[in-house]
Amino acid sequence: MARPTGPVTWIHAASVGESISILSLVERIHAERPDLTLLVTTGTVTSAAIMADRLPRGVLHQYAPVDLPGWVRRFLDHWRPDLVLWVESEFWPTLLTAIASRKIPLVLINARVSQQSFKGWQRVRGTIGTLMQCFSLCLAQSEDDGKKLTALGARDVRVPGNLKFTAAPLPVDDDPLADISDQIGDRPVWAAVSTHEGEETIIAEAHRKIAENNDAVLTIIAPRHPIRGETVAHELSDAGYRIVRRSSGEAVTPDTQIYIVDSVGELGLVYRLAKIAFIGGSLIPHGGQNLLEAAKLGCAILHGPSMFNFKAIVDEMQQSGATEMAIDAVGIARAVTALLRDDGLRQTRTRAASDVAQRKSTILDAVMADLTPFLNGTGDQTTRDDAKAHCHARP
Repeated sequence: MARPTGPVTWIHAASVGESISILSLVERIHAERPDLTLLVTTGTVTSAAIMADRLPRGVLHQYAPVDLPGWVRRFLDHWRPDLVLWVESEFWPTLLTAIASRKIPLVLINARVSQQSFKGWQRVRGTIGTLMQCFSLCLAQSEDDGKKLTALGARDVRVPGNLKFTAAPLPVDDDPLADISDQIGDRPVWAAVSTHEGEETIIAEAHRKIAENNDAVLTIIAPRHPIRGETVAHELSDAGYRIVRRSSGEAVTPDTQIYIVDSVGELGLVYRLAKIAFIGGSLIPHGGQNLLEAAKLGCAILHGPSMFNFKAIVDEMQQSGATEMAIDAVGIARAVTALLRDDGLRQTRTRAASDVAQRKSTILDAVMADLTPFLNGTGDQTTRDDAKAHCHARP
C-alpha cells in the first residue's frame, strides 16, 4: 500500500480490546481533521477483521511490523508518520525507540498499568524508565494508572479517562438479529459474554440450576476468543448439554439449551438478544472485560469477583446499584433467576447502568483537547528533543 501525500497520524492498537476502544477517537479525528491520513495498525487477525468492518471509509489499516530492527526501519521509512498514538501498555522497545530517534511525536493514549505489570516493571526500572521517556505525553485511564505511570518514569501524565467508555453502542446486522429472534421466540434468554477457558463449565452449571425452575431458558455463551467455539461446544456436549454453534449456521430450536456465538464482532447481536449479561474473564484471575458495552445496549449486568482491570467503573456501577457480583454457578443462577422473574428489578439495574455510561460521554472531548496540539503539529519541540535524548534510541 502506497503512502498518501500529506501528514500521516499512525495509531497502534495491539489487539481486540485496544482496537475497539479507539474507534470513537478515530471517527472523531477523521471527521474533524480530513487533512490527515489516519493509519491504524493491529497485531491480531481478529482485531484486523473488526477494523476492516468498522473503520471509517478512508482510514487505512495495516498489520504492525515485527519488533525487530529491519522490519521497524522499513515500516517507518515507508510510512514516515508525523505523529504516533500508542494505545494502552503493550510496549515494543525496538519500535518505540526507533520512533523517538526520528523525533516523531509519540503519545501514549488510554494508558493502563495493571498491578501485576507494575510490579514486574519495577524490577526493571531502567528499561521501563527508558521506554517511558520516549513518550511526549501519557493519557491515563484512571488516577491510579496515572500515578503508576509517573512512578515508572513518565514525564507529562494526564488523566482524561478511559476511551473504552466512549465507544458507540456495538453494531448489529439486522437480518441475523431478526432471524435468531424468531428462532428463540418468547423464551427467556441470558448471556455470558467474553468468557475464557474454565468459565464455560461454570456457566453451563448455572444454566442447569436455572432450568430446574425454568426449563425454557436459553443460555448464550460468547467466548472471548471465537476460535475456542468448537472446543467449548465439544466440552459442553460431552457434559450432556444440547448445543448449537453460531458459526455452524444451525438454527436455534426449542430443544437448544446453550447457543455458542463463536463469530467475530457479534457481541452487539448477543446484547440485543439477551437483556441479562454476565461479563466473562471475571470468574478466573483475568480481570474482567468492558461492562459498558452491555450497559449501552440495555442489559442488566452481572460479573464475577475478578474485575481488577475495570475497578473504577465497577466501583461506580456498584455504588449506583447497576451491577451484581456472583462468585460461582449457584450465585449466577440465583441472580439470573431473580432478574428473569422480576422485570422491574431488571429495568432498574438497566437504567442505573445506562446512567453510568452516559456520565462518561465527556471523556472523548478531554482526550481530543490534549491531542489537538500534536494533531496540529505544534507539540513542544523541546519535548520531542527530550524524548530522543532520554529514550537512548537506536538510529
